[in-house]
Amino acid sequence: MKKNLKEVHVNETNILLEGNLVKGGIIPGKIAELSRIVTIQTDTVIDGPVYAAQIEIQSGDAQITGAVFTQRELHVNSDAQGTINFQKCVASSSSVVSRAQKCQLSFHSDINAKSVSLVNAFVAGSIYADEIVLENCVVIGGVFATQSAEINNSIIGTFNVPTIHISGTIQMLLPTAFSVEKMSYAPGTRMYNLSLADLGSLFRGLPQSNESGKIEMNIDVDDIRTTLTDENVQKSLHSYTVVGKVLAADLVDYDKFQNHFLLTAAALGPQLLKTYDFGTDAQGNLKQLVFEDIREFFFNVLSGKTEIQPMSGTFNISNFIRE
Repeated sequence: MKKNLKEVHVNETNILLEGNLVKGGIIPGKIAELSRIVTIQTDTVIDGPVYAAQIEIQSGDAQITGAVFTQRELHVNSDAQGTINFQKCVASSSSVVSRAQKCQLSFHSDINAKSVSLVNAFVAGSIYADEIVLENCVVIGGVFATQSAEINNSIIGTFNVPTIHISGTIQMLLPTAFSVEKMSYAPGTRMYNLSLADLGSLFRGLPQSNESGKIEMNIDVDDIRTTLTDENVQKSLHSYTVVGKVLAADLVDYDKFQNHFLLTAAALGPQLLKTYDFGTDAQGNLKQLVFEDIREFFFNVLSGKTEIQPMSGTFNISNFIRE
């Protein structure tokens, strides 16, 4: 954030920040400060961790470089604009909520809360919560709910939940996901798997490999019932997988897609000690794995601006099992 910010020292119970730089974070020094409410109006950098009863971000630009914990809600206003970055893990005893559609909201690590509800957010890590609601989001890691998940028009790594409802277009980065109850979906829902997409070439603006592509999943047919058993417990899961398609494709050169490298760079983000080169782009320029570029790339895929070709041929997981 390249703006002239006024350094402020934290010594009040409740804090209102506008155009400020807070060095060292915001950590309670006495019991009275445990109930502190932190409000960011705009243009603020908190260089360190934050512990507060509640955090409200009214608008960007805002950046918090350390870990964040709230006793109650972490809330981004619906009309927030600008760029909002949480560079370390975010946790709450209650909720993490953002319905803002006009700001660039990014979580560079994991989110852990009782409930998480996000719109137009990029999560480099995973989400852990009792209840999770996502709309137009990109989650590089997994969506792990102890109760339920509702996902609309998003890219996610994988999911493991008791119950899940999906709508719009759902794109998965990993081959398999799980639910206890059978997945429900709205009419017109499409589900794709990107584990065999040539993300590396697309990121550099190069032609996709002929052997690559997105795999359209038949939500009912590609649902495999799996039973896990040990000495005391037996648990049944619904597994939604394209692993048979991967085996049938017999892609010896899968590593050349560089998907793993790209996803790892996205997940690690600011934790990387240096910026890695990713080869040359279509103009012959060196392409680097910069967080902002990776974020933009995945949202371009989500919006359809960057199109992934469909995988050639057809395959049915049920046929693979019978054979």
